[in-house]
Amino acid sequence: MLTLKLINEETERVIRGLEKKHFSGASEAISQVQEVDKKRRNAQQLLDKTKQEAKQLAAKIGQLMKNGQREEAETVKQQVSLLKQKDKELQDEMTKAEEELTTLLCSIPNIPNDDVPEGKDASFNVVVKEGGKKPELGKEALCHWDLCKKYNLIDFDLGVKITGAGFPLYIGKMARLQRALEAFFLEEARKSGYLEVQPPYVVNTASGYGTGQLPDKEGQMYHATADDLYLIPTAEVPVTNIFRDVILDEKELPIKRCAYSACFRREAGSYGKDVRGLNRLHQFDKVEIVRIDTPQHSYESLREMLDHVEGLLQKLELPYHILKLCGGDMSFTSAICYDFEVWSAAQERWLEVSSVSNFESYQANRLKCRYRNADKKIELCHTLNGSALALPRIVAAIMENNQTPEGIRVPRCLVPYCGFEILDDKNF
Repeated sequence: MLTLKLINEETERVIRGLEKKHFSGASEAISQVQEVDKKRRNAQQLLDKTKQEAKQLAAKIGQLMKNGQREEAETVKQQVSLLKQKDKELQDEMTKAEEELTTLLCSIPNIPNDDVPEGKDASFNVVVKEGGKKPELGKEALCHWDLCKKYNLIDFDLGVKITGAGFPLYIGKMARLQRALEAFFLEEARKSGYLEVQPPYVVNTASGYGTGQLPDKEGQMYHATADDLYLIPTAEVPVTNIFRDVILDEKELPIKRCAYSACFRREAGSYGKDVRGLNRLHQFDKVEIVRIDTPQHSYESLREMLDHVEGLLQKLELPYHILKLCGGDMSFTSAICYDFEVWSAAQERWLEVSSVSNFESYQANRLKCRYRNADKKIELCHTLNGSALALPRIVAAIMENNQTPEGIRVPRCLVPYCGFEILDDKNF
């Protein structure tokens, strides 16, 4: 969440940033935060004052008793008692204001970096780079859901039977290709200096709050209500929460972590052609990269993360472009975000396969993720993450772009991991 220091010292910049994100009622929300913060600070000042008065009077009681002035001492005791009651009322008032303040701050998104383009929706996103060559397919080319049926690679109907729509069953060589992609992505992350961790797939409320998934305004998280735990929508959540309530040393930064996980998203309200086949699932696999860094170096880290993801797509031989998201299309928590999309030749459309974001200090403030600088001063870290990569749409593009009369050609970089060059129904 935004810091009170930023809100109070750079009020106009914060309001402009929120308006750039098309956050409704930006000025009113910030005014409300400042009003509640003022109420909290006033209560704190009065509380400090009454505590000091009570302390001074308590010291006076002892002296009066020592001098035999019992009646005067009793009068002072009554004054101390009244001050203690006032203390309790002020403490309650301050606690209530703090809770209200936290609720307000959690409802306000991060402000975008100055480099984020203006715009209200995805149509205003800016293509900053393109790579690879789009394949030219014949008229007989099939979309990936038809290829899955032709070669018996993914059974969407069995997934519906077992669980429901959006939970496909991977079969034979396709199951092996899934493992190959996961291993390839993790190995490439290791080569780039990321330490692999294997996180839990469910998190508690504090973890969901720390990275900004909670409060869940869009109802996208699966909630195990009996234990009050949430299925993770991405490994970002457990991996970043490793550093919740931690003070790091500046010499340790940047910290680089990666993790494979299954991801679970309700995708409420999704429908139409965008959800067919592998285009949008409720459960999917992904390798995530996470960085914790200093404010001075975080944008260098962002550039390195973008280069890493681009390198993966180049090795997979997929045509891609990189989008810089406009203010209106960014996530609630990000300060800047780049999306990678690959070309799906049979569908003739771009499919998002990665988002790489710098959250600056927004997540760190919620997480209380801090570092001690060279001057021994405690400051908030910057947090970053990125998909490297999400499997379903990568698989869809590989299948459609590489289809041949003999089967689907496997990208050369994956052959050592899966042990075959053609994806077909010869599963053994």
